[in-house]
Amino acid sequence: MLCLLITSLVSAQQTPAPAQTEAYTIIGATAHIGDGTVIENAIIQLENGKITAIEEASLSEIKQRGVQIDATGHHVYPGFIATNTTLGLIEVGAVRASNDDDELGDFNPHIRSLIAYNAESKVVESMRPNGVLLAQTRPQGGAISGTSSIVQLDAWNWEDAAYKADDGIYVNWPRSMRRGRWWAGEEPGFTPNKKYQEDIEEMNTFFKNAKAYHNSSTDKNLPFAALKGVFDGTQRLYVNANDEREILDAIAFAKAMNISKMVLVGGYQSYAVADQLKAANIPVILQRVQELPAMDDHDYDLTYKLPKLLTDAGVKVALGYDGEYWQVRNLPFYAGQVTQFGMTDEEALQLITKNPAEITGIDARTGTLAVGKDATLFISKGNALDMRGNQIVRAFIQGRDISLETHQTELWQRYKEKYTRE
Repeated sequence: MLCLLITSLVSAQQTPAPAQTEAYTIIGATAHIGDGTVIENAIIQLENGKITAIEEASLSEIKQRGVQIDATGHHVYPGFIATNTTLGLIEVGAVRASNDDDELGDFNPHIRSLIAYNAESKVVESMRPNGVLLAQTRPQGGAISGTSSIVQLDAWNWEDAAYKADDGIYVNWPRSMRRGRWWAGEEPGFTPNKKYQEDIEEMNTFFKNAKAYHNSSTDKNLPFAALKGVFDGTQRLYVNANDEREILDAIAFAKAMNISKMVLVGGYQSYAVADQLKAANIPVILQRVQELPAMDDHDYDLTYKLPKLLTDAGVKVALGYDGEYWQVRNLPFYAGQVTQFGMTDEEALQLITKNPAEITGIDARTGTLAVGKDATLFISKGNALDMRGNQIVRAFIQGRDISLETHQTELWQRYKEKYTRE
């Protein structure tokens, strides 16, 4: 039975595409650049893994080269970028042996999610048919969960998958409120966390000790050494906080520690402190935009309109996932959801392309369709933010023509055949 299980787990995994060896010319598609610009009739050339040309076809003098792809009536998008996920770290949530997203202990900045990433995950390959081609994978648990990395989703192993290794450290800010544990005889609902200030002081002490460690010559301390990039600005500090008070305390903490690159994650009540976030130049990776309100007196549509509220306040926003894995394939439809609450399609597109690329520091290579950037893009029959239009016919990661087959598409073909016969 174990052998059969292992065979079934790997049978659907598609072979990663080889490096690009010939040019591709995409003709006639509507190109959504990712920065709000749309080219209705575009010609796009891909060579050696890069975008070498993108222009209006009727005005272009570009010579068509290599494999010509007629995309008339279709749409081209930058590959979608998922942030704050556990992709590749969890395969089956109910099977403990397949979960590698959490480690023992509260302060684990030295734990690297990248080396635990499973490139052969069935979950990972199910992202590509919806246009999710890059993802940030992160550990969970504890006060300091560990180090996140950006991966591309068509690889042999974690070394191949690494797009930006160790981009930042994930911190779970202490909760200012706690929910009563009914099974322990506590009052139901939310009550103030009496240990909140104590928890903050513990976080402060750890960071102060880490900073002192970097200013001295002592024996090797892996947790303290792992925070060096946060202090010198080469890594981002991702702080998971949702309550208004928690967010303000996290901002003050980053300022006191002289941390130049803080990113707020979650940010449920970030709309209430949007001015402070903008003033501190702190971007936000939101949680799911289809969640119910956390409190009875909150607007029923708060999570739906939160991206619009923050964007209007001048805060850079990306859509995230609260550390999930399976649901990440619905990322484009989460972006589509916010178009019903004041954002245009092109503005919503930036929440899963340009903005996450800038927030995670990979915007020089991806996030928009531009000459010189990686040829990480896909062709869709219709609007990729709409379930009806998101029908992807071709996808490329760094110019590699990747497979869109998954375990789900194989099952679809199988049962399509069954019901066709009947």
